Amino acid sequence: MKRELSEGRLLSPAGGIAIDDVDLARPLPLPAVERIRQALRAHHVVVFPGQALNREQQHAFSAQLGEVERHGNKRRDVAHVTANLDASGAPTDRFASGANYRWHTDKPYWPVPPAFTTLHAVELPARGGDTEFANTAMAYDALPEETKRRIAGLRVVFRWSLRGSPTADAPCADHPLVRTHPETGRKALYLGNHATQVIGLPEMEGAGLLEELLRHATEPRFVYVHRWQPGDLVIWDNRGLLHRAVANYDMNHERRVMHRNVVRGTTPF
Repeated sequence: MKRELSEGRLLSPAGGIAIDDVDLARPLPLPAVERIRQALRAHHVVVFPGQALNREQQHAFSAQLGEVERHGNKRRDVAHVTANLDASGAPTDRFASGANYRWHTDKPYWPVPPAFTTLHAVELPARGGDTEFANTAMAYDALPEETKRRIAGLRVVFRWSLRGSPTADAPCADHPLVRTHPETGRKALYLGNHATQVIGLPEMEGAGLLEELLRHATEPRFVYVHRWQPGDLVIWDNRGLLHRAVANYDMNHERRVMHRNVVRGTTPF
């Protein structure tokens, strides 16, 4: 029976560690949960290969890391489904231009964005369908000191939708451009596809700054590419990462079905 956590296999210089000897379908002892948290603090992305989990079991595991947020009006006690399927269940590329395929952090448009995301590979294309992760803490560390001084104290407006006014269904929030991890104290850039403006800067200047920093943060030296295998469960820390799905497979003919939960975080500072 798999219960104890190994030290893991490092996956890339930009982050990521794989842990092969744990069964997430069973409740974990508190020391094992803390070791997962330690792995997330150190490596940002933790991969558990070969997991056989139903949606209820994934939710139960995610809840060991914190409060699991409800997804829309769907059931509270299961992982929700995210897939390249239309209403009839057929594969489609209709979603390929959506936010998930652009660099983003999960739900930054809420006043309290999530800390962690868990994603389980249920059905995969024969090849492709990767997810890329950009280490924004490492990217911040690599900035020139002049740039760090320039962006210190700036705040960014994040919006769920670029169209229309903020509503309960299209929220908006502002957060620090440089956020501090509440557990490690490490600073990281906080930006991405939902970042729309920098408070206090002219619109064009703010947009240019966000574009410049995003381009820097997603340089290959800061990126880990996860090439999914069936059964992989991946956890990542949204407080120091950007991520995006990659449409590098035949989306109109191959299915990519994942189960997802997000775990509540704290107000960025």
